[in-house]
Amino acid sequence: MKLKTRLIITFFTIIFVPLALTGLALLGFTHFQLQSLEDEFGVTNATYSSLGNSIQLINSVTTQYFEQMQEVARENPDQFLDQDYQEEWNSRLEEFASYLIVRKGDELVYCGSSSDIRKLFTELPAYGDSQEQSDRGTYIGKDVQAFVKQIDLEFSNSESGSAFIITGVGATVPQLRTLTRDMLLAIIVILVVTGGLLSAWIYNGISTPMKKLKLATQNIKEGNLDFVLEATGDDEISELCRDFEEMRKRLVETSEEKMAYDKENRELISNISHDLKTPITAVKGYVEGIMDGVADTPEKMDKYIRTIYNKANEMDRLINELTFYSKIDTNRIPYTFNKINVADYFEDCVEEVGLDLEAKGIELSYINYADRDIVVIADAEQLKRVINNIISNSVKYMDKKKGFINIRVKDVGDFIQVEIEDNGKGIAAKDLPNIFDRFYRTDASRNSSQGGSGIGLSIVRKIIEDHGGKIWASSKLGAGTIMFFVLRKYQEVPVHEQNSDY
Repeated sequence: MKLKTRLIITFFTIIFVPLALTGLALLGFTHFQLQSLEDEFGVTNATYSSLGNSIQLINSVTTQYFEQMQEVARENPDQFLDQDYQEEWNSRLEEFASYLIVRKGDELVYCGSSSDIRKLFTELPAYGDSQEQSDRGTYIGKDVQAFVKQIDLEFSNSESGSAFIITGVGATVPQLRTLTRDMLLAIIVILVVTGGLLSAWIYNGISTPMKKLKLATQNIKEGNLDFVLEATGDDEISELCRDFEEMRKRLVETSEEKMAYDKENRELISNISHDLKTPITAVKGYVEGIMDGVADTPEKMDKYIRTIYNKANEMDRLINELTFYSKIDTNRIPYTFNKINVADYFEDCVEEVGLDLEAKGIELSYINYADRDIVVIADAEQLKRVINNIISNSVKYMDKKKGFINIRVKDVGDFIQVEIEDNGKGIAAKDLPNIFDRFYRTDASRNSSQGGSGIGLSIVRKIIEDHGGKIWASSKLGAGTIMFFVLRKYQEVPVHEQNSDY
């Protein structure tokens, strides 16, 4: 569950649940206190409204005492002049926040309150103002604010007087005080329990994925990426965990790529070192032969110098490959694109490589099936590198006594297609998809006579793709290989078409 949804549920729960539980508690406690009033004080027909009206409730509670005092007033009113009797009645009334006042004539005989009652005394009803059978009482406002029940008395000496049950407006019965206290405690408990449960619910929804996330960050901090961060929820923290897991996977991929890159670099250095060692050893041997006087004829001297020259060119080619590889790796290959006539360019290339192939006993043929006026946009130097690398690769893996290389140029619509075919050892079907990968060699043994840095064909693919072309190969093991690459033809845009957009 999303954190936003949890917060919304919490918001409404923390409002409505305490209200509902408080209402139930109020009903329960009120019912209990009403029953207590009936049991302890004999109040009948007590209602929720009467419990909330303290004056009405106290009036009901003191009714039984009022009736008893009326009975005594009829039978023996002089008892209200007895101090012990007065104290007895006053102690009973104190249980309901009330007290007794006895008046004889206009004089105060007894007052059960310790407070100043002078204002109250002057406001008390006169003799005869009460209705004998009524217990509704009289409310005295102004500064007094008291509820008064009056019982008129006729003493034995023919004097008149009154007994009063006085209840202050702020008085409450014990049950009402207990109800108020219980409700406050119930509200506090309801709020604490509700808040605690909701807090625990939200905390559990957040803490579980956060613990997983903390453990994952600790693993990454320690360099350990070999773990899986599982997140099954749909909340925001779980989404963060899934993003973190995706980041971990990318870190693993980056780490593996870096390890592969470091391995490739080590392999490249090993390959170049091995391939440089062979011509250097040969150059050193021929130079020592010249220094020792072994080349004692002009013919031998010419052969030794030519061999040294060829070996130096071979070393130069290897160093150029290494330099070019570093440019590929940083995407800083210098291109100079120009319009090139396909027929003229490939004729020059064939003438240039033909002499070298002839010296190695390899037959070269060239056929141009395209029109002589076809032009492409290309870097002449880099395109020559492509042709030289492909032919060099063909020569390297030539295993026939009579080898040949065929170069064909064809027009295929918007592209020209170049095919370079040889009758070498061929490439196995399982190796064919990988031959353009860096450092991939069909013969992984470093003891092979061909050697090679393993980056020649990867350079070829990079250059062709940067020209907007495509390269691929087909081969049959033991029969030979054909390399294909295409380049888009250059087409002039007519002037009226150039202006049609304006």
